Amino acid sequence: MDLPLRVLSRSTLNASVGRGPDERIFASRRRTYPLLAEKRQRKQAAVAGLCGITEEYLSQIERGLKIPSLPVLQALATELGVPISALLSEKRNELLAENAHVADSVVTALMGYGPRDTSQPVALAELRERVELAWRIWQTSPKRFTEAASVLPALIVDTEDAIRAHRLGSDSGTRRDVLRTAADLYFMLRSYCRRAGRVDLSLMVADRALRAAEDADDPIRLAAAQWNLGHVLLADGEYEGAEQIALRGIEGLRALPENADVVAMAGELELVAVVADARRKQWWQARERLSDNAAPRAQRIGEGNTMWTVFGPTNVELHAVSIEMEAGEAAEALRVADQIDTVHLPSMERRFTFLLEVARCYDLRREDPAVLVHLLDLEQIAPEDLARNPLAQDMVTRLRRRVRPTYRRQVDALAERLSLV
Repeated sequence: MDLPLRVLSRSTLNASVGRGPDERIFASRRRTYPLLAEKRQRKQAAVAGLCGITEEYLSQIERGLKIPSLPVLQALATELGVPISALLSEKRNELLAENAHVADSVVTALMGYGPRDTSQPVALAELRERVELAWRIWQTSPKRFTEAASVLPALIVDTEDAIRAHRLGSDSGTRRDVLRTAADLYFMLRSYCRRAGRVDLSLMVADRALRAAEDADDPIRLAAAQWNLGHVLLADGEYEGAEQIALRGIEGLRALPENADVVAMAGELELVAVVADARRKQWWQARERLSDNAAPRAQRIGEGNTMWTVFGPTNVELHAVSIEMEAGEAAEALRVADQIDTVHLPSMERRFTFLLEVARCYDLRREDPAVLVHLLDLEQIAPEDLARNPLAQDMVTRLRRRVRPTYRRQVDALAERLSLV
């Protein structure tokens, strides 16, 4: 995967293991910089000189023959008047069309291509209210992708404008509140981009959240940012990195006076490590970490939604199901699932994931009627999530291959609604 430059904030750099920063960014494949070539044609010598490099070195960067350091890329972005993210995109049009699940307008706003608002920045209270609304949509709406895409572009632009307006201001309290609000928005965007299949954009906004939390000097949001980054790394198969980010976050929370938020964030970070263990097939370590570290914290504070993480006893039980499903222990996973009630959870996403994993357990046992029932339930709960979920699509495809005539009509109709036929 092509990792955006912004991944390398202070905390992320510290989390890179066995690699320097350049290797961390460019480990997957050599990258070229076509936008640099386009811009450089007009001011080749000036750009190179202002960035402290030679024209030949700039040319080699463009062609992917040299890996630029972080300061060099930052200097290039500044001199060319573009966001760093623009330098990291192969082609703007390809980026916008790469995945239809992320609205083009959201991508445009995130990458900084859209017009900036030159008027006064939005009042902080209004900005905070709009971020809270975006989170309510994301956690509760059956059509959350469509509804989120309608509010996010303008919210991204207004948030970035507010950050710029208050970055050098004398009111440190307002500046911190703006950065906190920005971090909260980027937390939500991390989930939006990840669930829409854009891990690259998810990683970019997760790092923006990390930097905003660091600059705001907000330890709870910093822990939440590490939790968000951990989930992106899990999605990208970087299980060891996800675990180390989580453990570092837990260590940072130890210095804080204990309260419900501190306990909840430490518990959620433990769950990131649990998933990392399970994905590496370290089943017993995952089970022990869940029962010894995460569960006691959940029991201590009860159900909650600190930083929109939905941490509590139910979430811990959901992870117990996940471990057994990952291990292929479908019967045990279903036994645990039968004892869980997710109706009261504030996050539709967690309820969706739970039912999806239950459906997968029945899929492993080839109990097709149960698979179909759960998939139909998922369609009722979150039709847009079902249409975007690769695991759900795979299950429907397998179901069509082996389903009995009794259920074929319902399965074919579901496949059609998901545009699988």
